[in-house]
Amino acid sequence: MGKVYIVGAGPGDLELLTLKGKRCVEEADCIVYDRLVNPQILSLAQSECELIYLGKGNTEGGVIQDEINRTIVEKAKEGKIVTRLKGGDPFVFGRGGEEILALNEACIEFEVVPGITSSISVPSYSGIPVTHRNVARSFHVFTGHTSKEGTWHNFDAIAKLEGTLVFLMGIKNLGLITSDLIKYGKSATTPVAIIEKGSTSKQRVVEGTLETITKKAKEQKVVPPAIIIIGEVVNLRSEFNWFEKMPLFGKNIVITRDYKKSVKFAHEIEKLGGQAIVSPLIDIESLNKKVDLDDVKAILFNSQNGVKTFFDSLEDLRVLGNKKIGVVGIKTYEEIIKYKIKPDFMPEKYLGEKLAEASIDFTESGDKILFITSNISPVNTDLWSEKFDRNFVSTRIFKTKKVINKNIEDEIKESNMITFLSSSAVDAYIESLDGKKHNEDIKVASIGTITSNRVREHGIDVDVQAKISTAEGLLESIVEYYKR
Repeated sequence: MGKVYIVGAGPGDLELLTLKGKRCVEEADCIVYDRLVNPQILSLAQSECELIYLGKGNTEGGVIQDEINRTIVEKAKEGKIVTRLKGGDPFVFGRGGEEILALNEACIEFEVVPGITSSISVPSYSGIPVTHRNVARSFHVFTGHTSKEGTWHNFDAIAKLEGTLVFLMGIKNLGLITSDLIKYGKSATTPVAIIEKGSTSKQRVVEGTLETITKKAKEQKVVPPAIIIIGEVVNLRSEFNWFEKMPLFGKNIVITRDYKKSVKFAHEIEKLGGQAIVSPLIDIESLNKKVDLDDVKAILFNSQNGVKTFFDSLEDLRVLGNKKIGVVGIKTYEEIIKYKIKPDFMPEKYLGEKLAEASIDFTESGDKILFITSNISPVNTDLWSEKFDRNFVSTRIFKTKKVINKNIEDEIKESNMITFLSSSAVDAYIESLDGKKHNEDIKVASIGTITSNRVREHGIDVDVQAKISTAEGLLESIVEYYKR
């Protein structure tokens, strides 16, 4: 028998996943997740982990819950560590109890990992505290659904409560909730806020009163997932609102670099309030080539991937001996430092030719200089050998493959910006469009001059170019662009 972890994933923001929840995701052999789980959480899983989506599109359960119960039992019986990943908290209207009953019946070991419930976190992200001194001394959480038998809350009692009222999954019954509260004595002018897609960059807040909110919600086409918060604390939103003031709030940004680096970049975007759409258009793969270092006087690296692939293939670090090391770009520098190698030189400009030129001061006429690079990197060893009086040779130890995504147009149609961190990603994007035009409403951000030139070659304008040619530099320039 395996074991099942029933894990609350929080309301949507990746960083609201608990440390224990993160460990359960990282160690899982199988993850069964729902539609409210941030996709970035799945990037924490092992590459061989089985991912099973069982989302409740109607948010009401039914047959799908039986399938969830059956699936987690079957996977545990296969001897797997199963993480059942649920939005919010498993026990706050999350039906975690029903899953536990199924596990108990099958005699399967389980643990429950609480999650941050949307009932308190989503109001917080919209600037509404569920309690506040002299305003609300209690809060009460209700489901917005009726039971299978059609029974409904005792609104005669609820309307008399003085604290904040929070209804989860209540958009469908919004009119019924508000009318019953007024019917049993709650003032029609009581403040109400509906928070749609809380704690994500798509968060939207509609404010009104018990009397007006149903009409406003219809006019503004509010859809689930959304929560309803009722009480005087709603009036504090103008002072307490913080999340919607973040620099990338409301922006959907597409990342096209290779998957591993896309995930890291996505995390940084979401820290600034944005929504990252990971759509890798390139893939990095080692060529498993043994590097010949005989008579080499200097080794040059023009990328992080080159450094990592080179050192992964190196059997003995001592073969580097007294060879000079040169790198281009701060990220390449940071990568090689991880291997306790301090580069001898690094040119200011992020160009391969400048790196080759810098090597002159550390070598002599006719010396053999090895350039470690990819299958598509523009390394002109013949020109540099003649120009700098050295013997430049290149070894292409990894390849950058284009990933053609025929669905790219649909995947990014709601995005605000697409980012390119290499020319090859630009080419893959154009091929993925398959003759269709780039949507001009989607802004374009480029990591540097070479990539920008490639974008323009395809007749597309570049809206943002990084001042410093790194992912961090690009993100900084994107923030500056939206601030303007």
